[in-house]
Amino acid sequence: MITRLLVANRGEIARRVFRTCRELGISTVAVFSDADADAPHVAEADLAVRLPGTRPADTYLDVERLLAACRASGADAVHPGYGFLSESAEFAREVLAAGLVWVGPPPEAIAAMGVKIGAKRLMAEAGVPVLPSLDLAAPEEFPLLVKASAGGGGRGMRVVRGPGELAGAVESARREAAAAFGDGTVFAEPLLERARHVEVQVLADRHGAVWALGERECSVQRRHQKVIEECPSPGISQATRSLLYEAAVRAARTIGYVGAGTVEFLVKGDRVAFLEMNTRLQVEHPVTELVHGVDLVRLQIEVAEGAALPAEPPPPVGWAVEARLYAEDDDHVPQAGVLRRFEIPGDVRVDAGVESGSVVSPHYDALLAKVVAHGATRAEAVRRLVAALRRARLHGLITNRDLLVNILTNREFAAGDTHTGFLDPDGPVRASATATEKPAEAGPTAAPAGPAAGHAGPAAPAAGYAELAAALAVAALNRSRARVLPGLPSGWRNVRSQPRTIRFEETGEVTYDPLPEGVTVVGADPYRVVLEHGGLRRTYEIAHYPGSVCVDHAGGHAGLTPVPRLPEPAEHVAPGSLLAPMPGNVLRVEVEPGDRVVKGQAVLVLEAMKMEHRITAPADGVVSVVHVEKGRQVDAGAVLVIIQEGDS
Repeated sequence: MITRLLVANRGEIARRVFRTCRELGISTVAVFSDADADAPHVAEADLAVRLPGTRPADTYLDVERLLAACRASGADAVHPGYGFLSESAEFAREVLAAGLVWVGPPPEAIAAMGVKIGAKRLMAEAGVPVLPSLDLAAPEEFPLLVKASAGGGGRGMRVVRGPGELAGAVESARREAAAAFGDGTVFAEPLLERARHVEVQVLADRHGAVWALGERECSVQRRHQKVIEECPSPGISQATRSLLYEAAVRAARTIGYVGAGTVEFLVKGDRVAFLEMNTRLQVEHPVTELVHGVDLVRLQIEVAEGAALPAEPPPPVGWAVEARLYAEDDDHVPQAGVLRRFEIPGDVRVDAGVESGSVVSPHYDALLAKVVAHGATRAEAVRRLVAALRRARLHGLITNRDLLVNILTNREFAAGDTHTGFLDPDGPVRASATATEKPAEAGPTAAPAGPAAGHAGPAAPAAGYAELAAALAVAALNRSRARVLPGLPSGWRNVRSQPRTIRFEETGEVTYDPLPEGVTVVGADPYRVVLEHGGLRRTYEIAHYPGSVCVDHAGGHAGLTPVPRLPEPAEHVAPGSLLAPMPGNVLRVEVEPGDRVVKGQAVLVLEAMKMEHRITAPADGVVSVVHVEKGRQVDAGAVLVIIQEGDS
């Protein structure tokens, strides 16, 4: 029996495993890098062991340090979570060699599926349908997909539509794969466009039982990373479902699998093709748990202790949908910093690695939480999930919350018509947090009432007055802090001839006195503003933070930055400067001073949050200055390159 379990991971998955351990009465051990010293998962564990450093290679990927943490804490078992070393056969062998219980599949099974090239060959020999592999030197067809042979999660994957793109895509995929998994091997296969991504949850014990515990639809993806997942799939027939289950069980039996794992497929019409097997717990496992009424982490632990599974898995009940909530802007650039407020209300499950006040580090993945809803029907689950996301209070960092709502309320999504190109530029929902099928409503200010710092939600009658509510709240807060005559209204004069305004970086100047025609202030204090217009009364909740104001209301959300009337002197940034959008490491500089560039051309590549980010020229011009070199660590806002527009 396991008595003390160390989770060789961080964030949301560590907290998830700890939750089950508490229910089972198992003592818990966390490990943490210096960047995670104050993270919630550290505080929740019974014991915690520091892994000095911040780089994954020095911390969560360092086998020797993790084994030393086991010895120091007296742990007798290790759960790898997902990501990092969760699919490392070598780590599993070292854990077992140290006399510890490995809460995962046998190392041989991990190795069999750890290299995708070999896994595809093995599955084909076992009778599992697969896509053919293409010759990278001279592929027979386009479009194709270049994929990392090791690892997963969308890293090391590139779509290639023609011969001219191949060399660059292969080089980029190899580099990203080597950085993420320590193995730069890549291969290519035909790109099956507009197919569904459907996966089967399997669970096996040491006594010969293998469950196919339902399927998950994971087709809504961006950059090959899943965004929305659901169980069951809304778009496959019962015959296809049976074929998937049979293939998944055959795959697990072929490699002698034990524990929880996932077999992934592409499905297009009646065609089914094996993608890969993830020999670990999946990020999206909660939808299976809610539909089948199981605790997969508990089952993992019990199987590792030698327990036998019942003959049949529990049947499905209802529907579950999961949304991955990320800290990222409209261009999907990961965000780092302080998450001032994190509250998600409603009848939903929230698996989060953060809480109010958490610092989101630039060193790791930008996933904040998984928000999951269950209902008797798909429509009920989706409605419940949308309501929770809309009512969430997410302050301090830009998130993809509004993109998630736009997807979930899209007509084609509601019909179940999803595929892996759903978020492509020509798909039904553009992969932008501000994309919406509804027209924006004009607001009362001179500037457009569009999205404010990526926080504005789908347009609604209330959205246009968010800036006005913020202005009234800021004015009320300023008066409440006044030392002289605080009872007088802000801006009071014996003779008033000028309107009272506040300027926000995102929207420009907002006039709050006089009010827009037809608008009445029912109540206004620093934290709550009630406005009435056209017979409708609306309430705005206001939160003030150093340098920013957040507005939450029924029509959406806005993050605004007040501009001081007398701003402090600031360092001048030369025109044409390209700034680092986030802290990161310069992987490659592709230009030199004097080079001519065209709009959209890659200037350099940053690595941040385990992903590569291309910094491109905003317009045609000439590179005048390059401030960085390969290998340099830069802060957000640092000047990287200066480009002078035109030919001079």
